[in-house]
Amino acid sequence: MQSPLPPELSMIKDFICQCIPFDELTDEDILQSAKQIEVRYFKKGHVFNIDDEQGGLRIIRSGAVELRNNQQDLLDRFGEGHSFNLLGLNREQPGIRATLIEDTLIYHLPENTYQRLRQSHRDFDRFFTSQRSRRVRRAARHDPNPNEMMRPISHLMSAHLHVINLHSSIQECAARMSELRISSMLVMQDDALLGIITDRDIRSRAVAKGLPLSEPAHHIMTANPKTIDHEQTIFDATLLMTQQGIHHLPVKKDGQVIGIITASDLMLAKQDDPVFVVQHIGRQTDLAAIENITQQLPNLLVQWVAAGIRAHQVSKIFTAISDAVTVRIIELVQQQMGPAPCEFCWLGFGSQGRAEQLLGADQDNGIILSPTATESDKEWFKTFAGKVCDGLNTCGYVYCKGKVMASTDAWRQPIQGWQKTVDRWTQSPSDDAVMRVSIFFDLRCIYGQAELCETLQQYMLKKTSQNSIFLAALAQNVLSTSPPLGIFRQFVVEHNGEHADHLDLKKRGIIPIIDMVRLHALANKVTAVNTQQRLADLAKYKAMSLLDSRNLDDALRVIMQIRIQNQAQQIEQGLPANNYLDPEKMSKLVRKQLKDAFSVVKDAQQSVKLRYRQGLA
Repeated sequence: MQSPLPPELSMIKDFICQCIPFDELTDEDILQSAKQIEVRYFKKGHVFNIDDEQGGLRIIRSGAVELRNNQQDLLDRFGEGHSFNLLGLNREQPGIRATLIEDTLIYHLPENTYQRLRQSHRDFDRFFTSQRSRRVRRAARHDPNPNEMMRPISHLMSAHLHVINLHSSIQECAARMSELRISSMLVMQDDALLGIITDRDIRSRAVAKGLPLSEPAHHIMTANPKTIDHEQTIFDATLLMTQQGIHHLPVKKDGQVIGIITASDLMLAKQDDPVFVVQHIGRQTDLAAIENITQQLPNLLVQWVAAGIRAHQVSKIFTAISDAVTVRIIELVQQQMGPAPCEFCWLGFGSQGRAEQLLGADQDNGIILSPTATESDKEWFKTFAGKVCDGLNTCGYVYCKGKVMASTDAWRQPIQGWQKTVDRWTQSPSDDAVMRVSIFFDLRCIYGQAELCETLQQYMLKKTSQNSIFLAALAQNVLSTSPPLGIFRQFVVEHNGEHADHLDLKKRGIIPIIDMVRLHALANKVTAVNTQQRLADLAKYKAMSLLDSRNLDDALRVIMQIRIQNQAQQIEQGLPANNYLDPEKMSKLVRKQLKDAFSVVKDAQQSVKLRYRQGLA
């Protein structure tokens, strides 16, 4: 009969067998690893540098760690159950160090044991290889989508060369171009590029000057044209063509022409570039054209997620797009109706106000009218708001079921009317009213006079920050939805409906964080509206501890990232994107990440309960 393990060894074994990727090892491997582990305690602020590094894998038993590089860029932040190998990280990028941001208990696995496990277990080795690369890449998160424009030009060029010789006439050249529906011809002799003729050359150098069409085409060609090597990037081509003012660029390999790139090709290459999409919307002249762009958003989400754009960046992109759609529709409606009769501000509420939109966002908007607005002005804006909201619905931003729209009279008022509404909401906060109007406090000017929005926000913060009854009502709303985690950290799934046995990542994970952070922001007069910026400001103004702020920020990032990755997979499978995830289909890593994130939300809700609920007494 096998003798029982010593208690301290049993505790180590039981812990690391739950840690990824140790959970893939055999019991014997885990036991032998546990026997080699050294347990050490370090105070907050301790720094592990490569200069005094002995190697090995450090597993966080309790506490938290930050990884940063020489430029102080944050590469990663993690806690219990996660691990890091500083030697490996520094081989990838020298200068990385680990700083403890809490008092931390560490299990240290010696370097030789760690490397032996990597050599004998492929999945174990692969996990740490990909983990190292992922952490190092996080320093470049400010450059979210470099890959598209940095692809070799050969990926985009046309390899079909359309060539004429020196003896071809202008008419023959024009006829070939018309027949092939192309905009340029290469003039070549013995595989040597002599020049290029474009449709613009035919117009400006032949037709405009009255040259006989029987003249040799090379008389109007651009001799010795600029070329680009096939290994240069789409970005290089864009830069060269912009600087030189050219629209056709032959591509060479080993001195020989192998293709051509045009300005139209570059335009297509930028179709999934967020800046291009936003600019393109602003140039549309009717709703149908805007709708055609917004219909491409699901496919763009898939591309952006595949390109490594993080969830918070994707949400800012989607918000920029909805802002651009809103602004362009407002401009088109004013072209129909004439200019507005008085100053106004078109407001975005909720996710648009917070710059946190994703696929499937409905409308949440309103209008602040100038205090000088007349009854006639109000009638004009009623018609105007209806047309804009109808246009947004046509373009995929569907009508709000709760009628939180500028087309509803209550959400279209002069500034003094809005201030009276704030008074009413804060003085008599019923549960139903709080639930319906909470998104109002996430407001942002989308179009018009931003000063009207700023005035209303300052009034709102003044009225809410010292109103303990109203804050308590908001707190009760915050606590009405708990994260889907049971007593023993088991997932609690939806029980009914078409999404039974699934987790609702938005309702049970993201919204509780947003609601909590909004509550703290209103209580502390924080003017920021974006949730992550609110968290940063709350920590900055000492209204929330730095640790709590970071924990909630990390939890939000994790849930958002899993949400958009799940949506991208749904779209690729031909399914409509939603916020539901099947726990049975999660990887162990995703399960652990979600459980950790939901635990943070649960703890934060307990803090809200202690801090605000007494106002209901």
